[in-house]
Amino acid sequence: MSKRLDWIDEEIAQLKEKGFYNQIRTLSSPQGAWLVVDGKRVLNFCSNNYLGLANHPKMVEAAQNALQKYGVGPGAVRTIAGTMDIHLELEKRLAKFKGVEDCITFQSGFSANIATIPCLVDKNDAILSDELNHASIIDGCRLSGAKILVFKHADAADLERVYLENKDKYRRFLTITDGVFSMDGDLAPLDKIYEITSKYDLMLMVDDAHGEGVVGKGGRGIVDHFNLHGKVDVEVGTMSKAFGVVGGMVAGSAKIIQWLRQRGRPFLFSSAVPPADVAACLAAVDLLESSTELVDRLWDNGNYFKSEMQKLGFDTGESQTPITPVMLGDAKLAREFSRELFENGVFAMALGFPTVPLGKARIRVMISAAHSKEDLDLSLAAFEKVGKKLGVIS
Repeated sequence: MSKRLDWIDEEIAQLKEKGFYNQIRTLSSPQGAWLVVDGKRVLNFCSNNYLGLANHPKMVEAAQNALQKYGVGPGAVRTIAGTMDIHLELEKRLAKFKGVEDCITFQSGFSANIATIPCLVDKNDAILSDELNHASIIDGCRLSGAKILVFKHADAADLERVYLENKDKYRRFLTITDGVFSMDGDLAPLDKIYEITSKYDLMLMVDDAHGEGVVGKGGRGIVDHFNLHGKVDVEVGTMSKAFGVVGGMVAGSAKIIQWLRQRGRPFLFSSAVPPADVAACLAAVDLLESSTELVDRLWDNGNYFKSEMQKLGFDTGESQTPITPVMLGDAKLAREFSRELFENGVFAMALGFPTVPLGKARIRVMISAAHSKEDLDLSLAAFEKVGKKLGVIS
């Protein structure tokens, strides 16, 4: 009997032994404050559905109308026969919403990063990257062939140090940072980073996947939050989180967007986003432009939950946003905590290595505008019960 795949069994056994093996649960309900997961109705604290839009009636209606008009699939890549008028309408609306010159959309935020970075730099260049940047940024950097120079997390002074030590070694430099860091919920000091990149005339890119619909006026993102309009070359975003749909975007300089339409590989070689999804994204823009109510409620919920968790004695890390990490350290403890929460009706996943550094495992609580105060109080009671049972709080 062949043994050529036995190494996989050994690797999986090690993952299970170290507490890193993922048990993937199955949903059988729409996204919302409550879910049916593995047949059990539970409070949802896992989804990136920050504004509760994934099952909003206006979103569903828009998608249904687009299905009737355009059909199910786009049938081609954007550069051949896949660009519909609705794609262009969404890009125009997103550019206006973000206050930028132009915008291009992709199949996902991940695709947006792996499209953009290799278009801006190559083996002759260098990338200045925050040490906690998202995996899609890391993969985009690797695909580019550029030298990856890592600076300390959220540290503009270290960014400057790394640049000055390497400034004569490479043709051009691209600085990249997440806007909101999804594991810790902290914000990049984009204003301070811009001071450095403008000082040395470096390209600046921010991945605002977890900032779109969350930070800035009415959810316009971290560039709006720091009032840096026109000063950031590239804003990568996603419609898969607060927008409640799926897809990615790159907003910013018209020159860069034009270049991405010519050379962004996922744009050139992967089918366009289905029209129903595009229509739902347009409905999300309509909702965000019409009112800040959902964004305000999201922040109210996040602040309330975080404050109450701290009163109970939990460590919520460095979060500055509604993302609330419950720091536990040990991966096995985090997974046991997650299992106990689920038994008590709360769906909140444990995150361990390699998603977060070794020794920094946690339960990441994703607050939504869809949660009521009663939902939050139920979850707080469950956290208190499990925390005391496992000796995390007294």
